[in-house]
This record gives sequence, structure tokens and C-alpha cells, in this order.
Amino acid sequence: MKVLLAAFFCVLVLSAQAQQDYDLPFRAINKDVQQNSKAYSTLKTATETIGHRLTGSSNGAKAEEYAFNLLKSYGYTVRYQPFEVESWSRLTNETKVGDTKNTLQRITSVTLAHSPVKASVRAELIDLGNGLEEDYIRDAGQVKGKIALVYLGVLPGSPDGTPTLHRSEKASIATQYGAKGIIIINQVRGGVLLTGTASVTGKLIPIPAVCIGFENGMRIKDLLKSGTQYASLNMTNFSGMIKARNVIASLKGNSVPLEKIVVGGHLDSWDLATGAIDNGIGSFSVMDIARCFKALQLKTARTVEFVLFMGEEQGLLGSKAYISAADKDHQLDQLKFMLNYDMTNDPKGFSTSRREMESLFKNWGNQISRIDTGFRNIFYAGAGLHSDHQPFLLQGIPVGGGTGGKLPNNSGQFYHSDGDNFKLVDEQQLKNTVRYSAMLTYALANSPEIPVSRQSEEELRLFLQENNLQTPLKIAGEWRWKE
Repeated sequence: MKVLLAAFFCVLVLSAQAQQDYDLPFRAINKDVQQNSKAYSTLKTATETIGHRLTGSSNGAKAEEYAFNLLKSYGYTVRYQPFEVESWSRLTNETKVGDTKNTLQRITSVTLAHSPVKASVRAELIDLGNGLEEDYIRDAGQVKGKIALVYLGVLPGSPDGTPTLHRSEKASIATQYGAKGIIIINQVRGGVLLTGTASVTGKLIPIPAVCIGFENGMRIKDLLKSGTQYASLNMTNFSGMIKARNVIASLKGNSVPLEKIVVGGHLDSWDLATGAIDNGIGSFSVMDIARCFKALQLKTARTVEFVLFMGEEQGLLGSKAYISAADKDHQLDQLKFMLNYDMTNDPKGFSTSRREMESLFKNWGNQISRIDTGFRNIFYAGAGLHSDHQPFLLQGIPVGGGTGGKLPNNSGQFYHSDGDNFKLVDEQQLKNTVRYSAMLTYALANSPEIPVSRQSEEELRLFLQENNLQTPLKIAGEWRWKE
């Protein structure tokens, strides 16, 4: 039976390559995932038995082992890719605000990652609005030696087109302009606190950084309109070099095995909850795509590499290690496409950094729509930062994934917070992520031609400028081109 099944799919591959018609393998993938998906059950087990998956912690090591053994049980030869990571974790934190230095009142806060190992700062508090460089320029240097109060996203009432920066970029700007500390206001109502890195490099920053809730933040902004406010930031944290491991399983291609399609998602999570949404739904989808390929004995022209990255939350450390290893082995040109699944849920179409992929992606999407009309075949072309696709993107490698979906059960508000638990996960939507993404992976791995290739340095520079990424990359110290 297995021999017949393998022969059947060999015929499918030849037919699909000749006609770009993947109806039969797409239908087989659809049936398998709907009936046999393990993404929901394995994510449930991991959250219950491991808990959070903080890189460098004992829980992080358990997560690496869980992923390794799970992929091995699906029939893969699995390997670890170890790398050194500067581990960071919270110890103590106290944030106070008041109208005099001696009458400060404690407010609930959470330390942002890569804050100093020890900090004790008491200074005047200055409202820097959205925390953009233009806000500091408008402030005319008044923040120097003081504590900056900034909004995480874009403040309500801001002019149309106001850019938004990552919290780490806002902390970097505050440091650049001489602030002694930074308090970031979460934009989610209801007292929700979030964590995340305040470092653009994954290294310790020189000033303490904390997040406070929306209600407290807006109240303090109002107080600052009528008088001076002071703040104190006192904290201790742990930081030290330890080892972490990416987990990699490969499905070797038949006709062009040196060409690789990388399907990845970060396995790690922050430590306030169990990271079911960020990024359990992404990383466990990747593992279930791998399961599906083995279960159906799918054959591919190109090699497909399923990668579970660690260290994403602390500065894309695992994906940077992967790219560094590929560069060292002179294999960057073998990486033909990278599909990244980070909080991807119930996609309704496909996204990519390269508009030239539209015809192929829409063609494949039409075939999926014939199987399931819930897939609306949305296409999006554009480029962003701050997930594991970034190191690939900055090497000119085409990237993509799913688009058009929504996070389940209003879970977006619990991003990086203590509310990110398994109860938020929707089983059918998780299956949708797996089946549509498995179909995209299969098509990319078997397409006779991929109409995009790795960009040259000059092509990449222009591309990043066109996508308005020059400024954030300069802030992060990753803009490598001279003016």
C-alpha cells in the first residue's frame, strides 16, 4: 500500500510540475489535516506540561526537546542547531510616580526585556508622545537626564500617516537623546501589561525600561498637562550567556535538492504566560505541516526545511544564527524562499515580500478556493521587520506566509501578556493555518520556476527604501549602506 501511495504521489509531482495544477495533492492535504491534524493537541500538551518557553530557561530546553522528539516521531531525521544567547529574565521591579520626589505612589508595571541587571533611577517624568525622533526634537533636549513617557503604538488623534516604531526602537531613541529611563504605555485597555524586548540588538540596554497599563498611562499624561511629575524605576534582572537550539527537520528534494524552501516559526515565548498565541499557533502549525508531508509521503523537487527558531523574542537570535551558519557554509544562494509563521491564524490568502509572486500565488490560491470557498485568495506584497523572516529578508531572500486572517477569541490584546493562554486557541482556525500553508509549501517546493531570486546588494537597498525600512534599520544599527 505504501509503495502504491508513493508511486501515486510521484505521478502527482510530475503532473503538477508540468501543469502547475496541484488539485489532487491539495485535496489530499486538505483531507489529511481536517481529519488527522495534531497541531491543537500537541500545543495543548506543551502548554500544560512545559508552560512558558523562554529561551535559555529550563522550560526553553524542554520545548526544544519536545519539538525534536515530535518531529522525530513523524519520521524525520532531526537536528539541533545550537547557538549562544544572552539570556535575560526578570527578578524584581518597582515603578513609582508622583508630583514630588518624596510622594511617589507605586503603579503596576512589568520590566521590558534587556533592561539593565540593576537600576535605580529617580527623575522628572517627560511626556514624549509617540516616542518618535520628531517628538524628541520638538522637546528641544528637555528629556536629557529625565525619564521618558511614551505610547506603545500611535496615540489616538495623531496625524494620519504617523509612523509606528517597535518598543525597542522607541527605547533606543530615548537612550540616544539622554533619557535616564523609559516608561511605555500599553495601548490595550483593561490594565493589561505586556513584556517584550526593549533592545534592538538583543543585548542589554543602558537605561531601565518598563511597561504600564493604558489607564495608568493616560492618567499620568493628564497630570503632566497641569504640573510636574516624577518617577522612580528600581529593578534587578538576570543576564548571562547560555546555549539555546533551533530545531530543524529536512525533507530532501528529488530533482533540485540543493534549493531550499524554509518553513519556520519561533518556538520560544515570553515568561508571563504559556505563549499559546505567540507563537504556539505558528510553531505548532509548522510542525503539523511537517507531519502532513510525511503522513502523505509527499515528494518535492526542492528540499523543504522545517525550522523551529528559538530566541526570536530576545532579538531574532535563532534566525540570525541560522542565516549566519548558511553564510559561513556558502549556502545563502540555496535559500530560495522563506515562509514565516508568527502568530499566523486562519489565513485567507498569501503574503510575500516580492510582488513578482502574485501570478503564482493567485493561481495556487484559486485552486485552494475550489476546495474551500472560505479561502478568499487575498494577495499582499510588502516587507516588514521584527520576526524571523527579517534576517532572510536582509540577505535579499524572498519571504512570505499567510495573510488576511484574524487572531482567535480577541487574543490580540494579550500579545506578550500574562493572558496568552491555550484557552484562546481555536482548533478549526489552527487547522486552516496548517492546511493552506501546507498547500503553499508544496506548491513552492514543486513549482518548475520561482520567478524571484536573491536580490543583489543594490537591489536590496532600493527595495528596503521603497518599503520604508531604512529608518528602523538605522535605529537598529542594521543599515549597512553608506549614504
